[in-house]
Parts: sequence; C-alpha cells; structure tokens
Amino acid sequence: LFPTLNELCNLPSLPHLEGVSVVPLLKDPSLAWSRPALTTHGRANHALRTERWRYIRYADGSEELYDHQNDSLEWNNLANSPKFRAIKEELSKYLPTENALALKGSKKTKGRQIE
Repeated sequence: LFPTLNELCNLPSLPHLEGVSVVPLLKDPSLAWSRPALTTHGRANHALRTERWRYIRYADGSEELYDHQNDSLEWNNLANSPKFRAIKEELSKYLPTENALALKGSKKTKGRQIE
C-alpha cells in the first residue's frame, strides 16, 4: 500500500522499503499483473494470492496452500504434498524478507516492540 500512496502523492520512492505501486492497475485495470497480492497479519504471518493459488506462511513456519481452481472454499490444504513444492517455492519468493517489530505504543506489541 505504501508504494502506491507514495506514488499518488508524487513523493520520492524509498529503496529500502519492499513492495510495488499498483498505480498502473488503478489507471488500467485490464493490465496483466505478474505478482501475487500480499496480505500480512501480525508479525511474520503472510498470505500470497494469485488468480489460482493462495499460499500462507505463519510465523511458526507452518504453511497452507490452496488451489482455487479446484478448491475455491479452501478445504484441501496442499502445503504438505511434495507434488506442490515447486508452487510453494515460487510463491515464497514474494514473501517479505524482513519482519519489523511493532512500534512502541501499538496495542498488539505484547513486549515485542521497537523503541
């Protein structure tokens, strides 16, 4: 979200931040997009979504993988099947490489914060 807001406000990009602007998609929704959508909940709990796959990796290392083409309700977790290892490896390239601690004063820090 930050790179998009940054671009919309005509601010300089910050090279140390991850992510890409979706301004091109806002301008033309018919554009092809080669990256999965990333959602983060809490610290180091990430989900990636492509048109076909949802891959989730939790802070404890556990994983979920769902094929929305064949399982739109996500009943069958494929993450532990060796058959889908390559899918997980490809999607995991888009996971954040750093997971920052919460800022001081955040309601969800529980002692895990930066000053």
